[in-house]
Amino acid sequence: MAAAGRIGTATVALLAVSAILLGLSWKGSAAATKAAFVKKTVAAHDIVIFSKSYCPYCRRAKSVFKELNKEPYVVELDQREDGWDVQDALSEIVGRRTVPQVFINGKHIGGSDDTIEAYETGRLAELLGINSKDDL
Repeated sequence: MAAAGRIGTATVALLAVSAILLGLSWKGSAAATKAAFVKKTVAAHDIVIFSKSYCPYCRRAKSVFKELNKEPYVVELDQREDGWDVQDALSEIVGRRTVPQVFINGKHIGGSDDTIEAYETGRLAELLGINSKDDL
């Protein structure tokens, strides 16, 4: 009977360790999936903004593209079930957890202030292939 108790305890311990390892593996897998989503989205669109619908800085960045008559692909993180996880993945990729995060032709531009600065210096028009403000 004592041997059976030890076997039962060992089995429970083994199952517990397995569950922990599987949980860690799943979290790592989920993070990799979200990072793949971010990279795939950025690669599939000329302009991508990772945003939150209520964020004034995000609205500011989006308005720049409206002024340029360019329509960005916008991922509203607050309107996605996995938005928090996507934002975690984005943070790992660009080193910032804040929104917005703007990408043009696969290149990370930065946040709202970076986007405004790029617009004001003409760098944004250059990246978008707009020759001058006369083209607007």
